[in-house]
Amino acid sequence: MRILFNVGHPAQVHFFKNAIRILESKGHMCKITAVAKDVSLNLLDAYGFEYDVVGYAHPNLFSKALELIKIEKKLYKIARTFKPDMLVGGSGNAYSAHVGKLIHKPSLVFEDSEKGAIEHLLTDRFATVIFTPSSYKKKIGENQVFLNGFKELAYLHPNYFQPTQIALDDLGLTKDDKFVIFRFVTWSADHDIGHHGIQNKVHFVKELEKYTRVLITSEGKMDQELEKYRVRVSPEKIHDLLYYAQMFIGDSQTMTTEAAVLGVPAIRCNSFVGKDDMSNFIELEEKYNLIFNFSDSEEALKKALELIQISGLKNEWSKKREKLLGDKIDVTAFIVWFIENYPKSLKEAKAGFLFDSN
Repeated sequence: MRILFNVGHPAQVHFFKNAIRILESKGHMCKITAVAKDVSLNLLDAYGFEYDVVGYAHPNLFSKALELIKIEKKLYKIARTFKPDMLVGGSGNAYSAHVGKLIHKPSLVFEDSEKGAIEHLLTDRFATVIFTPSSYKKKIGENQVFLNGFKELAYLHPNYFQPTQIALDDLGLTKDDKFVIFRFVTWSADHDIGHHGIQNKVHFVKELEKYTRVLITSEGKMDQELEKYRVRVSPEKIHDLLYYAQMFIGDSQTMTTEAAVLGVPAIRCNSFVGKDDMSNFIELEEKYNLIFNFSDSEEALKKALELIQISGLKNEWSKKREKLLGDKIDVTAFIVWFIENYPKSLKEAKAGFLFDSN
């Protein structure tokens, strides 16, 4: 088969990397196109992938709309040359869905957020198949297939991820050192409009610093008082660093889930949290007790100070992680199976076929 993967976010490089490698090892031809956003191209380079850049991320709706047209024009041209049997994209990947329609080829989109009305409007009706987590609350249509896993398990499942201490070595740390990771994002995506993250960053960090070392990774500029806490970690090594942290705190959606599936206590704080929060975060908190969701920064700080003083916290979270891994599937194995067996796999998935890779 010939499969065209389009990545629009750094997390999607992680998400598809193992599936691409497995498919290629089995004789399939994979082509990667990328929208340059944050460190997405750095990651592709670090993993040794060849790719074509089809566009760039922009901060406002007007420029995003113009860029969408440019991206789809480039992607269509590449698709006409590559002649894929299938197009695959991550969350909100309207480009693959639209081009798939134009060239009459199936498109698969892996979605995990009920938010982002514009993204859903542009994508849902056009994709051949939209995969959503089994806890997903929104009903998309006949093309929706529920998947018993989180996208982060495609690259952080123990079948693929084994932590190394290289990231620690780079920062002069050992696996016995105690530290907490903060993550701050820029809030520039379509679905982020009108939302915000942690409000009292300086106060939050200084209070927690009384109990442990604080490391910050941030997509953008920070208050000058916080710059001394910033760490520069190669994007392909960030999960190794996260694995050894005592706790994760941030307004990042993806890194919260990454921490959870690695067995790291996680506190997520942003204005998405509430009665209409995203289903994956509700499940991780209420079913697996791996994360804590807050919309109020002071409440998040109270919980962080409480947790950091509990001895044996990581051991407790390790047990919770094992329960999650026992319940969920190997997402990469599912992706490979679905692509190789399409369209039979679609019929089986819609008929309730239980894919169990454990």
